[in-house]
Order: sequence, then structure tokens, then C-alpha cells
Amino acid sequence: MRSKMSLLAGTAALSFAQATSLADVCTSSYARSVAPSSPLMGVTVDTTSITANPVYNYSSASTAFWPASTFDFCNVTLAYTHDGLDDQVLLQFWLPAPADFKNRWLSTGGFGYAINGDSADLPGGVMYAAASGQTDGGFGSFSTEFDAVFLKANGTIDRQALYMFGYQAHYELSAVGKAFTKNFFNLGSSKLYSYYQGCSEGGREGWSQVQRFGEEWDGAVIGAPAIRYGQQQPNHLYPGLVEYTMGYYPPPCELEKINNLTIAACDALDGKKDGVVARTDLCKLHFNVNSTIGAPYYCPAETTTTVLKKRLSTSNTTPAQNGTVTKEGAAVAAKILDGLKTLDGKRAYIWYQPSATFDDAETEYNSDTDSWELDITSLGGEWVAKFLELRDVDNLSTLDNVTYDVMTNWMSLGWQRYEDVLQTTWPDLTPFHSNGGKIIHVHGESDPSIPTGSSVHYHESVRKTMYSSLSFNESSDALNDWNRLYLVPGAAHCSYSTDQPNGGWPQSTLPTLFDWVENGQKPDRLNATVQEGENYGQVQQLCAWPLRPYYVNNGTELTCVFDEESYQTWVYDFDAYELPLY
Repeated sequence: MRSKMSLLAGTAALSFAQATSLADVCTSSYARSVAPSSPLMGVTVDTTSITANPVYNYSSASTAFWPASTFDFCNVTLAYTHDGLDDQVLLQFWLPAPADFKNRWLSTGGFGYAINGDSADLPGGVMYAAASGQTDGGFGSFSTEFDAVFLKANGTIDRQALYMFGYQAHYELSAVGKAFTKNFFNLGSSKLYSYYQGCSEGGREGWSQVQRFGEEWDGAVIGAPAIRYGQQQPNHLYPGLVEYTMGYYPPPCELEKINNLTIAACDALDGKKDGVVARTDLCKLHFNVNSTIGAPYYCPAETTTTVLKKRLSTSNTTPAQNGTVTKEGAAVAAKILDGLKTLDGKRAYIWYQPSATFDDAETEYNSDTDSWELDITSLGGEWVAKFLELRDVDNLSTLDNVTYDVMTNWMSLGWQRYEDVLQTTWPDLTPFHSNGGKIIHVHGESDPSIPTGSSVHYHESVRKTMYSSLSFNESSDALNDWNRLYLVPGAAHCSYSTDQPNGGWPQSTLPTLFDWVENGQKPDRLNATVQEGENYGQVQQLCAWPLRPYYVNNGTELTCVFDEESYQTWVYDFDAYELPLY
């Protein structure tokens, strides 16, 4: 039974929503009057910095994570400082009109080395009646990325920036944001549901909150998280190292042909031929890359622009590519797919699933020598140069003298140096679970940037840690009761794939999470919406791990099944390390 005080607070909040328009509250003076002065110990809000302005009929385009929508909101910015430090952290909130608000707060994250989406993720909360917020981490602006402020000078790490990026800034965002939202909407003691949504680096940031501040959250949508930084970041360099070691630099069109043939061969293994590889585990068991040798390929000449990071890109002109898949090309692809092992055969890390594109393996054409050469991706090169070697450069210039053992040592160093801040793989989520928190974790099965198996391995680490005394079936059921992982057939990194356009992406996951947290409606299968191609708008269903999709009745009926042989393709023993890799 609710207390009299709670009932009165709820009535006050309802009256506020009914009587107050967006224009009434979305003013700088009102926002300053309700701002919490010190919502956390050591944090002081600068009320003079607060601005607020109403935005009407804002149109948000459709994204992988939410549909198009039009709404009104109040745009609020503020700054706060840490007591005793000469710093400033910027926050931005988008708050729904009072009549639309449904007592929800949503924190949003970033991608790459960006701690925010530069406002691009804020609509995903407001359209669902949540106040949503982002932080600049104290890096100087919402467009300043962490790698730009990580080093004070060569060899000197900015520890404040490091820990703000790792987890502290997002904790402070939610603490300040929730306090401000409660005051702004006059909630009193009424419940404010606290949610998180993010993908890639944003997914890692979500886990950083759930793992460290579990009691602060009611639910999170976490997509393809860039956890396990020590292994994840240098892993981008692995294909280039394979090419360098084997002395063969395949034309991009050759690897594209191998991947297209992989998709064609593995498409129907789930019982349904639709151009989508839904069972990459069966693909591992039944497809041999050597079967592609001799297949002809052709790609016309083109100029491409590759986005390396949030605001860094490079253009490259390539000639027409015409040839057949070579045994050397097939050998390079097979070695990449097998993942990093030491020279004596111990496993250091994993690679993407078969059917994921070979983006990190792309070579560069040299017009002077009329040949294809190594192209070191800055996604991994910057990590090694800046975060391991502590040099203020954006990439490695060479892989000379780098071996598989050297790369394993890079992974060990990054793991040890940043274990408490960027590794983000703590497997005991008891505080979050005890608080009633719910997780919907999604990962594209053909992700070419973060291994799908990374999410599976962490999910299984949580299961084994929290339910070690239970059987596999019992522990899986216990974990799935509040923490569900869905692998998205054919999907790429945080989105559907243009190479497998008939596959969908879970576009309505946040309202599904709301229904689970607020109404107890636990999802069994998760909806995924096809967002391009001839099946545009089709709603598909995803199976919750460890069950896997298999179609019966001539591909018309989805069943969710389990078989041990397929499951074992997702199980890895990282015996290159003496410590357990969660």
C-alpha cells in the first residue's frame, strides 16, 4: 500500500503536468531555480551556466534503434565543477513537455573515443516520454573526444580524463540529471525510473554503470559493447598482421568475394533461405573457406571514403579489380577467422563471425608499384601508439618486428594497465540484480568491428559467476530472468547490414525494456525491424541466448533451439593468459 505522502507527491506531480505547459517551464530562470546545487559529494552545479529553450515540432529521423518521430522538448545545458579542481563538465538534457513526461530518465553514451553522440542519441529518450541526457566528460566540448585529451604530454596520462571516460562522467551525468529531472517536473518522492541506452563504446559505458553503480539503475539497453579494451582495441590490427606475416595483401574485392560466397553458402543453414546468415555457428561447423578458391571476382574502379573515427576520414582511389580467389587469399581469410593465437598455439583473442565483412583487413592500392599494400587501421594503431606506448600520434607507421606474440603482449599490457577503468568486464552484477534491474543486450551476428563472441563470452562469464552452483539450464534460466542477450541475424555493428539487407535490427527495444521494468512484461523473443530493401518494415523475431534460431515448415516458422555442438563454437579457452579473461 502506498503511503499518504507518496500519494500526495504523486497527486502534486500529476497536477503539475496537467497545469503546466512547456513554455511555462522551459526558461533559463525556471531551470536555474530547480537545479540541484550539490547533487553529489564534491560536485557543484554552476547555476549561472544554465540555459533553457523550448523546441517545437522537432523531427527525428529513423535510426537503427528507434523509428522516426516528431515531438516538443526543452533543451537544457549546464556546467558543474569538481570541488578543488580547476575543471568544468558540460551536460545537456532534452526534457519532454510536462504533459508527455512519464517519470523516466535516460542516459545516452558515445562511440569510438567519443563519450557522447553529439545530441544524436537524445531523441531516443524524449520520443518515449523520458528526459534524456549526455555529458562531455569534462573534455572541453561535446565534440571533443577522449583521445584528444588523454595525454597531457608524451608519457603523461591525464588520469582525471581517463577515469571520467571510463565510468565517472556517466555516473555524474545520471546523478545530476536525475536530480534535475525530479525538480524540473516536481516529482517529490514519486518514482523516477532510471534507464541507459548505448551501443559500441556507448554499450561499454552502459556496462560500466551497471557493474559499478547497479543500485542506481532500473534497466539498460546495451548494444555491441566495446568491453575488454585490452583485447578489443589491438584486435583491429590482427588482419593486417596476418597479411604482413603471410606476405600476401589481398585486393579488397577478393575478400569481398570470399565473404559473399560465405553468406551464400551459410544462408540456408537456419532452415530459411533469405540472404541472411542467422546461424554463424553452423557456418563455422560446415563451411570451408578453401571452397572459394578459383571463384572469379570483379569490382569496378572507385573512390571510397573511410570513416576512421567520429570526425576523421580518409579517401582512397582503387582501380578495377578483376581476378579469381587465390589459395593465398583463402589462407589469409581462414587465419583471420581463426582469431589471434600465440606462436605456440595458445588463444589470445577471437575474431568476428563468418559472414562479417573484412573491413579491418582492407589493403591499400599503391599506384606507383601497381600493387596492394598493408593499410594499418588507426582503430588499433592509435591504441597501441597512444595508449600503450604513450606517444601523441594517431597510428602506427609500421608492423615491422610485430609478431602474434607481440600482439598478445599488447593485449596483456592494455588489460593490466586499464583493468579497473576500461576493461569493463566485472562479472558479478548482484547489486544491479538485487535492485530489480533488467538488461536487454543485443549484438549483430555479422558485426565487423566488435566480435559477437565478445558479448557471448561476457554473458557466459556472468552466468558462471553468479550461478556457479546451478546446472547449465538452471543458470541460463536464472540469468535470463533479468538479463537477456539477443544475437541479431545478419546485422552489422550497431545496425542492420547492407550486405544482408533482409535482416532486421531491434528498433523498439527501449519501449520493450520499459514494459519489462514498469509492467513486469518479460520479453521472450525480441522484435527486429527490417529497415531497408524489399522487406522494408517486416518485423522479425530474435531468440534469447543460449537458444538459436531454426526455421521449420519450409522456412515459415521460427523455432528457438539449442544444440551442444553449435554452442561449443562460442566457447573459448583464453589459455594465452594466466588469469581468467571475463
